[in-house]
Parts: sequence; structure tokens; C-alpha cells
Amino acid sequence: MALTTPPQTLWTAADARACIRLPTASDHKYTRGVLGVVTGSRHYPGAAVLTTAAAVATGVGMVRFYPDAACATLATLVLQRSPEVVVAPGKVHAWLLGSGVSSTGGWSWSNWLRHRQMAAARKHAAPTVLDAGALYLAGTLRAPTLITPHAGELATLLSARSVPTTHQAIAADPSHWAALAQQTLGVTVLLKGAHTVVAGEGVCITLPPSTPWLATAGTGDVLAGIVGALVATWHLELVKQPSLMAKLAATGAYIHARAADKASDGGPVTATALMDSIAQVVRELLGAQE
Repeated sequence: MALTTPPQTLWTAADARACIRLPTASDHKYTRGVLGVVTGSRHYPGAAVLTTAAAVATGVGMVRFYPDAACATLATLVLQRSPEVVVAPGKVHAWLLGSGVSSTGGWSWSNWLRHRQMAAARKHAAPTVLDAGALYLAGTLRAPTLITPHAGELATLLSARSVPTTHQAIAADPSHWAALAQQTLGVTVLLKGAHTVVAGEGVCITLPPSTPWLATAGTGDVLAGIVGALVATWHLELVKQPSLMAKLAATGAYIHARAADKASDGGPVTATALMDSIAQVVRELLGAQE
């Protein structure tokens, strides 16, 4: 498919700061945005904990977690880490779907229920972040949509849509393939990797490099939670201006990378340590001077 990759923009601290919504004195938990979360499963329970905790740390009115009826301990694990999370159905302004959910194979009762919940969520027409096991829904939602694949996941997704490619090809030219995926699927693409890029309609954003220590299990779940929180806080604007999704995705990736740098301090970093640095990064961004 012929494609001209849009000019690339390097995302900066000033850009990220402009995409962090500050609460006002008249705000309450509903006006600040409610993020509905369908993540984690019996096989990958940690994803539920990481996504919800990261969203809470980033700043959002409410995180509403939809539990797995086939895995009673999932909600308990979420509440042990983040007791402020609401584990009950209700009003939702944006969705985060798929982290820690199997997309192929492993079709256990738990996994089937998670996919049924995700199918129900997409009918709400709220801005949606699709990760991991929900990536196959790309292009099927009426609402503004962001996908957050790594190179291997994007290769699988594109190949299934008759655009054959490989993990190696995407890793070698992430900007080209992110832009191609955006054009093919009609969604905003946050392509994770050594060189993270975001492709929206007519825009390609590159992120400053982060520590290689970030390449460890669970950090992608943390990124999904950060971005989900940002999307929920800007849900009204996203409905009117879907192009804002690319800026929010880039801001989430920027916060994620800077939190990793802070948590690592030159050494190994875990997803849990990364979560503990998110709020500090947001505070520093808001307090930074031009």
C-alpha cells in the first residue's frame, strides 16, 4: 500500500503538560471522567492490578473496574492495591479494554467472559483504548479509538487485515508502519518499542527514548492505564475532536517513559516501581517552567 508518512514531531515536556487536564473548584468525580476497565484474567491477574493502579495515579475522577465472574480473586487483588477503584457497573466516559486478556488460544470460561464484556463495552460509543487481547476490535468501534500494540502484535493485526508484514519489518521502520496501520484501521496507533511512535490522522509523533530497563513484564499494562486515564479526562473534547487522541497517547507515553527513568535511576525497574513514580512525574510536569 502506497503511503506518505506525515512529518514527524518530537513530543516534549511542554506538549505533555498541555494535555494534562487540571481539575477546577467546581469539578467532582464524574466531571473529571470515569474510566471503565476490562483488563486481567485468571491467567494474567496482574494486568488488572497494574492498569487500574496506573490510571488512579495519573489522575481521573473514577476508575470503574469490571470484574471477571470466573475469577473471584481478581477484584480482590485490584482493591488491595487501589481501594478507591469502584468494582461495580455504572456510568463510564471512556474504556480501557484487553490488557491481560488472551486474544487467541486459552479459551477458558474466564477468557470467554472477558471477551463478552469487551463486546458489550464497545456498544457504549465512548472513547476507547484497545490493548493486547482487545486489539482485534480495531476499526469496529464508532467512537474515537486508540490501539497500543508492540511490533509483534501490530504485525499480527495487520496481517489479519490483508496487510502482510513481520515483527522485524515494523521494528525497523516504526513510523512508517504506525502510519500505515492508522490509515488501514482508521484508529490512532501508539506503537510501543525501543522507538515509540504515535500515528494519528495526518500526524506522526515520536517519543524521546527511555531507559532500556523498561523492557520488562507489566510495563505495557501500566502504559495502558496512564493513557486510559488521560482519555477519560478529555472524553467530551474527544467526541468533538477525535484528532486529540494522538496527543493524549503521546502524553501517556511521555509520562510512562519519564516515570521509568525515575524509577530505574540507572538500574532495573519493575512495573510496580514504575507505577509509584507516575504521580511524581505528573507533578513535575505541571510545575515545570517554559
